[in-house]
Amino acid sequence: MNIHRQNKQLIQPLREALYNVEPRNLKLVLGEVFAPDAEIHLAFPFEDIDGPGALFDEVYAPLLEAIPDVERRDIIVMAGAGEDPDLPGDWVGCAGYYLGVFERPWLHIPPTRHPVVMRYHEFFRVESSRIVEMQALWDIPQVMLQAGAWPLAPSLGIDNLAPAPATQDGLLLDDYDEAKANASRQIVNDMLNGLQRHREEGAEAMGLGQYWHPKMNWYGPAGIGANRRIAGFRNWHQIPFLKAMPDRQVVPGMGVLFGDGDYVGYTGWPGMRMTVSDGGWLGIAPSGKDITMRSLDFWRIENGLIRENWVLIDLLSVYDQLGVDVFRRMQELTYTRQPGHFFEQEDVL
Repeated sequence: MNIHRQNKQLIQPLREALYNVEPRNLKLVLGEVFAPDAEIHLAFPFEDIDGPGALFDEVYAPLLEAIPDVERRDIIVMAGAGEDPDLPGDWVGCAGYYLGVFERPWLHIPPTRHPVVMRYHEFFRVESSRIVEMQALWDIPQVMLQAGAWPLAPSLGIDNLAPAPATQDGLLLDDYDEAKANASRQIVNDMLNGLQRHREEGAEAMGLGQYWHPKMNWYGPAGIGANRRIAGFRNWHQIPFLKAMPDRQVVPGMGVLFGDGDYVGYTGWPGMRMTVSDGGWLGIAPSGKDITMRSLDFWRIENGLIRENWVLIDLLSVYDQLGVDVFRRMQELTYTRQPGHFFEQEDVL
């Protein structure tokens, strides 16, 4: 059996345990599919987690306390390996949503008692039939938005628009077609190389029309939002992004780009490095600070062009590097909805 199909089967028990969640079973499955010393890298504020036991105790258990009926729904499951020999490893990439009724506070986000959804991109590196590394982003700001606790600047794009693939074929569980996977990866790789020419040669040198479908959809995280067509992508994401951080570059030796059928995944921790030298992106002032950025992505190819692109960026990590405490501001905005809130005597007139 092809190694990539085998690795997708390896994580099947984890996918099932996260769809029909029973806490004891989930903890057991985590211990079975992860190596005891696996590297686990999660979005801010979780950061690095020490093994599968801590992953349950510090991450999943609090989530289950807040959303007792939580379930994970996959819209993309793919696998493959990058072409860079200096970055070995076989990866499985999953994208989708966690959803359930938000009954109790989570990360100080006040509950809604209504269903909430939280996008995720999760990548797993597999060796010897065990997960030895996890890189995952959860769109925590999306939960803040649904809870009426939005502490950031308004999105330029449309929030909460990131559907499953239009072709409804994102769960690639059958045989692995190496030639097709490599062809899909090459299209995305050429597109990314074109983006790098912006610094020296300007926007036209990127050649976006060569790689993107005229009806493309770019699904960004809460705080950036989704956009349609190249003009939408340029106006409400790329132009503000490049204007604020024109020196952005890939972190050498970190990113892995791999294909599976018509899909391509990218994972890197972190994937980019840049300087916030100008304003216009997320309402952030030009601090001149150097930052890194975690971005985990999926693309879908249609007739040789990129038609859909799912993107999650760890925006909370970006703000943290810039000295902005997003969670504190969120708590201040929702002060009267926080457990045990009180007013100082001098505030009562």
